[in-house]
Amino acid sequence: MPALAITCPDGSKQATAPDLSLCNAEDPTNADTNLMGQVNIIINVALGVIAIVAVGFIIVGGLQYTTSQGDPGKIAKAKNTIMYSIIGLVVALLAFAIVNFVLTNIF
Repeated sequence: MPALAITCPDGSKQATAPDLSLCNAEDPTNADTNLMGQVNIIINVALGVIAIVAVGFIIVGGLQYTTSQGDPGKIAKAKNTIMYSIIGLVVALLAFAIVNFVLTNIF
C-alpha cells in the first residue's frame, strides 16, 4: 500500500502520512505562534472591549440628555459623558495605531 505524501505547513518538505516527524513543528506563518501575533490578538481584544464600553457610555449620555428635562446641570453632565467617551475612543484608536506601527517596525 503506497504512503500518502503530505506537504508540511511551511511547504518545504514532503512527509508520509504515518511519519510527520520530518515536518517542522512550528509554522512561521501562523500568527498564533509568534509574539507579534499574540500581541495583536491581545490589542484587538482590548480595543474591542474599549469600543464597546465607549459606545455604551455614548448611549448612556444620550439617554441622560434625553431625560434631562431641560435641567442645565443634567444637560452639561450628559454632554460631558458623550464628549469624554468619544475622546476615550479616539485615544484608544490612536494608541492602537501607534502600538501597531511600533510593533511592525520592530518585528
